[in-house]
Amino acid sequence: MFGTSGATFQASQSRQKKQKTKGAKVIKSELVQIVAARNPHLYHRDVENIVNAVLDEITDALAAGNRVELRGFGAFSVKNRPSRSGRNPRTGDSVFVEEKWVPFFKTGKELRERLNPGMNDKDDD
Repeated sequence: MFGTSGATFQASQSRQKKQKTKGAKVIKSELVQIVAARNPHLYHRDVENIVNAVLDEITDALAAGNRVELRGFGAFSVKNRPSRSGRNPRTGDSVFVEEKWVPFFKTGKELRERLNPGMNDKDDD
C-alpha cells in the first residue's frame, strides 16, 4: 500500500523502536497520556488541565523574572544576553544584535545522578 514494500516498512518500524528507546522526544500530549495512564482515577481532561497549569505557572514566573526550582529535577531561570555586534553568515556584514532574555535550565543533583549512574559528582556546587 502506498508503494512501500514489506521490508521497507519493517525497517521503518525498527528505526522508530530504536528512536523510542534512546533520544526519543516526548511532546506535551504524550506527557498527558503518560500521566493519565499512571493515574487512572483522574479524567484525561483533568490531567491535561493540570499539565497546562504547571507549564503556565512556570512560564508566568519566568516572564516575571522569577526563578522556578523543582527539587531534585532542576531550576528554570532567565538569563540576559546583552546587545552585541554579530555577523551575517551569508554576506559577512556586521549586524547589530539586540539585547534579549533567554530561558535557562540547570539540572538538579538527583536528575544528574539518574542520568549518569555510578559517576561521582566531584564538581558539586
